Amino acid sequence: MERLIAGLRHYITNIHSAEQDLFDELAKGQSPSTCFVTCSDSRVQPSLFTQSSPGELFMVRNAGNLVPAAEHEGHSEAASIEYAVDVLKVRDIVVCGHSDCGAIKAVLAGPAARDGLPAVNRWLRHAEAILPIVERTRVIDEQARLKLAIEANVLLQIENLLSLPSVQRGIREGRLSLHAWIYDIGSGCVFAWDAETGAFAPLLDADSEPKAHVHDESCDCAVHEVG
Repeated sequence: MERLIAGLRHYITNIHSAEQDLFDELAKGQSPSTCFVTCSDSRVQPSLFTQSSPGELFMVRNAGNLVPAAEHEGHSEAASIEYAVDVLKVRDIVVCGHSDCGAIKAVLAGPAARDGLPAVNRWLRHAEAILPIVERTRVIDEQARLKLAIEANVLLQIENLLSLPSVQRGIREGRLSLHAWIYDIGSGCVFAWDAETGAFAPLLDADSEPKAHVHDESCDCAVHEVG
Protein backbone atom coordinates (compact mmCIF):
# COMPACT_ATOMS: atom_id res chain seq x y z
CA MET A 1 0.00 0.00 0.00
CA GLU A 2 2.85 2.42 0.68
CA ARG A 3 3.86 2.21 -2.97
CA LEU A 4 0.31 3.05 -4.08
CA ILE A 5 0.00 5.98 -1.67
CA ALA A 6 3.34 7.38 -2.80
CA GLY A 7 2.20 7.06 -6.39
CA LEU A 8 -1.06 8.85 -5.62
CA ARG A 9 0.86 11.70 -4.01
CA HIS A 10 3.09 12.02 -7.09
CA TYR A 11 0.06 11.89 -9.39
CA ILE A 12 -1.84 14.65 -7.59
CA THR A 13 1.21 16.88 -7.28
CA ASN A 14 2.85 16.42 -10.67
CA ILE A 15 0.43 14.90 -13.18
CA HIS A 16 -3.16 15.78 -12.41
CA SER A 17 -2.31 19.40 -11.73
CA ALA A 18 -0.52 19.69 -15.08
CA GLU A 19 -3.69 18.55 -16.88
CA GLN A 20 -6.20 20.42 -14.76
CA ASP A 21 -8.09 21.84 -17.75
CA LEU A 22 -8.64 18.33 -19.13
CA PHE A 23 -9.89 17.00 -15.81
CA ASP A 24 -12.16 20.00 -15.33
CA GLU A 25 -13.86 19.04 -18.59
CA LEU A 26 -13.96 15.34 -17.72
CA ALA A 27 -15.60 16.19 -14.40
CA LYS A 28 -18.63 17.36 -16.41
CA GLY A 29 -19.09 14.06 -18.28
CA GLN A 30 -17.51 11.54 -20.59
CA SER A 31 -17.56 11.00 -24.34
CA PRO A 32 -15.22 8.10 -25.13
CA SER A 33 -14.71 7.03 -28.72
CA THR A 34 -13.94 3.38 -28.00
CA CYS A 35 -15.16 0.60 -25.74
CA PHE A 36 -12.09 -1.50 -24.93
CA VAL A 37 -12.70 -5.06 -23.73
CA THR A 38 -9.56 -6.61 -22.33
CA CYS A 39 -8.14 -8.88 -19.67
CA SER A 40 -7.67 -8.04 -15.99
CA ASP A 41 -4.01 -9.06 -16.30
CA SER A 42 -1.85 -6.47 -14.55
CA ARG A 43 0.63 -6.44 -17.46
CA VAL A 44 -1.97 -5.18 -19.93
CA GLN A 45 -2.34 -1.39 -19.80
CA PRO A 46 -4.35 -0.22 -22.84
CA SER A 47 -4.03 3.49 -22.07
CA LEU A 48 -0.26 3.01 -22.10
CA PHE A 49 0.18 1.03 -25.30
CA THR A 50 -2.41 3.06 -27.22
CA GLN A 51 -1.23 6.32 -25.61
CA SER A 52 -4.85 7.24 -24.87
CA SER A 53 -5.79 10.13 -22.64
CA PRO A 54 -8.30 9.94 -19.78
CA GLY A 55 -11.82 9.93 -21.22
CA GLU A 56 -10.94 8.19 -24.51
CA LEU A 57 -11.40 4.53 -23.58
CA PHE A 58 -14.47 3.05 -21.89
CA MET A 59 -12.90 0.00 -20.24
CA VAL A 60 -14.47 -3.43 -19.72
CA ARG A 61 -12.02 -5.78 -17.98
CA ASN A 62 -12.26 -9.32 -16.73
CA ALA A 63 -10.28 -12.56 -16.65
CA GLY A 64 -9.78 -13.65 -20.25
CA ASN A 65 -11.41 -10.61 -21.95
CA LEU A 66 -14.68 -12.53 -22.18
CA VAL A 67 -18.09 -11.31 -23.33
CA PRO A 68 -20.88 -13.73 -22.38
CA ALA A 69 -23.35 -14.21 -25.24
CA ALA A 70 -26.80 -12.64 -25.03
CA GLU A 71 -28.48 -15.81 -23.79
CA HIS A 72 -26.39 -15.68 -20.60
CA GLU A 73 -28.21 -12.98 -18.67
CA GLY A 74 -27.05 -11.07 -15.62
CA HIS A 75 -23.44 -10.33 -16.54
CA SER A 76 -22.01 -6.85 -16.12
CA GLU A 77 -20.24 -7.02 -19.48
CA ALA A 78 -23.52 -6.82 -21.43
CA ALA A 79 -24.67 -3.87 -19.32
CA SER A 80 -21.40 -1.99 -19.77
CA ILE A 81 -21.37 -2.58 -23.52
CA GLU A 82 -25.02 -1.59 -23.88
CA TYR A 83 -24.32 1.65 -22.02
CA ALA A 84 -21.23 2.34 -24.12
CA VAL A 85 -23.05 1.76 -27.42
CA ASP A 86 -26.52 3.19 -26.74
CA VAL A 87 -25.76 6.00 -24.29
CA LEU A 88 -22.14 7.02 -24.82
CA LYS A 89 -22.36 6.28 -28.57
CA VAL A 90 -18.88 4.80 -28.90
CA ARG A 91 -17.86 4.26 -32.50
CA ASP A 92 -15.62 1.24 -31.97
CA ILE A 93 -15.41 -1.81 -29.74
CA VAL A 94 -12.03 -3.52 -29.40
CA VAL A 95 -11.70 -7.00 -27.94
CA CYS A 96 -8.04 -7.26 -26.98
CA GLY A 97 -6.47 -10.51 -25.88
CA HIS A 98 -2.82 -10.78 -24.92
CA SER A 99 0.16 -13.10 -24.91
CA ASP A 100 0.74 -15.48 -21.99
CA CYS A 101 -2.91 -15.19 -20.88
CA GLY A 102 -3.44 -17.12 -17.65
CA ALA A 103 -7.17 -17.42 -18.21
CA ILE A 104 -6.68 -19.13 -21.56
CA LYS A 105 -3.99 -21.36 -20.08
CA ALA A 106 -6.59 -22.42 -17.52
CA VAL A 107 -9.15 -23.14 -20.24
CA LEU A 108 -6.64 -25.38 -22.02
CA ALA A 109 -5.73 -27.15 -18.77
CA GLY A 110 -9.37 -28.08 -18.09
CA PRO A 111 -11.67 -27.94 -15.03
CA ALA A 112 -9.63 -30.45 -13.02
CA ALA A 113 -6.68 -28.05 -13.00
CA ARG A 114 -8.96 -25.37 -11.55
CA ASP A 115 -10.20 -27.46 -8.64
CA GLY A 116 -11.12 -25.26 -5.70
CA LEU A 117 -11.92 -22.27 -7.91
CA PRO A 118 -15.65 -22.65 -8.58
CA ALA A 119 -16.21 -19.05 -9.66
CA VAL A 120 -13.29 -19.24 -12.08
CA ASN A 121 -14.62 -22.51 -13.48
CA ARG A 122 -18.06 -21.02 -14.12
CA TRP A 123 -16.61 -17.91 -15.73
CA LEU A 124 -14.22 -19.71 -18.08
CA ARG A 125 -17.09 -21.69 -19.58
CA HIS A 126 -17.60 -18.61 -21.76
CA ALA A 127 -14.33 -19.49 -23.51
CA GLU A 128 -14.60 -23.27 -23.75
CA ALA A 129 -15.89 -23.19 -27.33
CA ILE A 130 -12.29 -22.58 -28.38
CA LEU A 131 -11.24 -26.07 -27.32
CA PRO A 132 -12.49 -28.02 -30.36
CA ILE A 133 -10.99 -25.36 -32.64
CA VAL A 134 -7.57 -25.77 -31.04
CA GLU A 135 -7.85 -29.57 -31.04
CA ARG A 136 -8.65 -29.66 -34.76
CA THR A 137 -5.32 -27.96 -35.51
CA ARG A 138 -3.50 -30.94 -33.95
CA VAL A 139 -0.78 -28.60 -32.74
CA ILE A 140 1.25 -30.23 -29.96
CA ASP A 141 3.73 -27.53 -28.96
CA GLU A 142 2.44 -25.90 -25.77
CA GLN A 143 3.27 -22.30 -26.70
CA ALA A 144 1.86 -22.69 -30.20
CA ARG A 145 -1.37 -24.13 -28.76
CA LEU A 146 -1.64 -21.22 -26.35
CA LYS A 147 -1.16 -18.71 -29.16
CA LEU A 148 -3.88 -20.39 -31.23
CA ALA A 149 -6.21 -20.52 -28.23
CA ILE A 150 -5.70 -16.81 -27.47
CA GLU A 151 -6.51 -15.94 -31.09
CA ALA A 152 -9.56 -18.22 -31.17
CA ASN A 153 -10.81 -16.74 -27.91
CA VAL A 154 -10.72 -13.16 -29.21
CA LEU A 155 -12.75 -14.20 -32.25
CA LEU A 156 -15.19 -16.12 -30.07
CA GLN A 157 -15.80 -13.02 -27.97
CA ILE A 158 -16.39 -10.99 -31.14
CA GLU A 159 -19.06 -13.54 -32.05
CA ASN A 160 -20.57 -13.20 -28.58
CA LEU A 161 -20.56 -9.41 -28.95
CA LEU A 162 -22.54 -9.79 -32.15
CA SER A 163 -25.29 -11.56 -30.20
CA LEU A 164 -25.95 -8.45 -28.08
CA PRO A 165 -28.93 -6.35 -29.29
CA SER A 166 -27.14 -3.04 -28.71
CA VAL A 167 -24.19 -4.14 -30.84
CA GLN A 168 -26.49 -5.45 -33.55
CA ARG A 169 -28.27 -2.08 -33.68
CA GLY A 170 -25.04 -0.14 -33.79
CA ILE A 171 -23.69 -2.17 -36.69
CA ARG A 172 -27.01 -2.15 -38.56
CA GLU A 173 -27.16 1.64 -38.27
CA GLY A 174 -23.60 1.99 -39.52
CA ARG A 175 -22.29 3.72 -36.38
CA LEU A 176 -20.27 0.91 -34.81
CA SER A 177 -17.26 -1.19 -35.81
CA LEU A 178 -15.72 -4.19 -34.03
CA HIS A 179 -12.01 -4.93 -33.85
CA ALA A 180 -10.12 -8.06 -32.72
CA TRP A 181 -6.68 -7.35 -31.27
CA ILE A 182 -3.95 -9.27 -29.49
CA TYR A 183 -1.30 -7.42 -27.50
CA ASP A 184 2.13 -9.01 -27.21
CA ILE A 185 3.51 -8.14 -23.79
CA GLY A 186 7.18 -8.69 -24.62
CA SER A 187 7.40 -6.70 -27.84
CA GLY A 188 4.58 -4.21 -27.31
CA CYS A 189 3.21 -5.06 -30.75
CA VAL A 190 -0.51 -5.38 -31.42
CA PHE A 191 -1.86 -7.93 -33.88
CA ALA A 192 -5.28 -7.45 -35.46
CA TRP A 193 -7.63 -9.80 -37.28
CA ASP A 194 -7.23 -9.18 -40.99
CA ALA A 195 -10.55 -9.93 -42.69
CA GLU A 196 -8.89 -10.25 -46.09
CA THR A 197 -6.31 -12.88 -45.13
CA GLY A 198 -8.32 -14.58 -42.37
CA ALA A 199 -5.44 -14.31 -39.92
CA PHE A 200 -3.99 -12.07 -37.25
CA ALA A 201 -1.30 -9.72 -38.55
CA PRO A 202 0.62 -6.74 -37.14
CA LEU A 203 -1.83 -3.88 -36.73
CA LEU A 204 0.75 -1.47 -38.09
CA ASP A 205 2.27 -2.54 -41.39
CA ALA A 206 5.24 -0.92 -43.11
CA ASP A 207 3.10 2.11 -43.92
CA SER A 208 1.48 2.19 -40.46
CA GLU A 209 -1.96 1.64 -41.99
CA PRO A 210 -4.52 -0.06 -39.71
CA LYS A 211 -5.96 -3.41 -40.75
CA ALA A 212 -9.59 -3.94 -41.73
CA HIS A 213 -12.09 -4.20 -38.89
CA VAL A 214 -13.39 -7.62 -38.04
CA HIS A 215 -16.93 -7.34 -39.39
CA ASP A 216 -15.87 -6.33 -42.87
CA GLU A 217 -18.06 -7.75 -45.65
CA SER A 218 -15.41 -10.41 -46.29
CA CYS A 219 -15.84 -11.74 -42.75
CA ASP A 220 -18.78 -13.96 -41.84
CA CYS A 221 -18.52 -12.95 -38.15
CA ALA A 222 -18.47 -16.55 -36.95
CA VAL A 223 -15.75 -18.19 -34.87
CA HIS A 224 -12.92 -18.65 -37.36
CA GLU A 225 -10.35 -21.37 -37.61
CA VAL A 226 -6.97 -19.93 -36.73
CA GLY A 227 -3.43 -21.03 -37.37
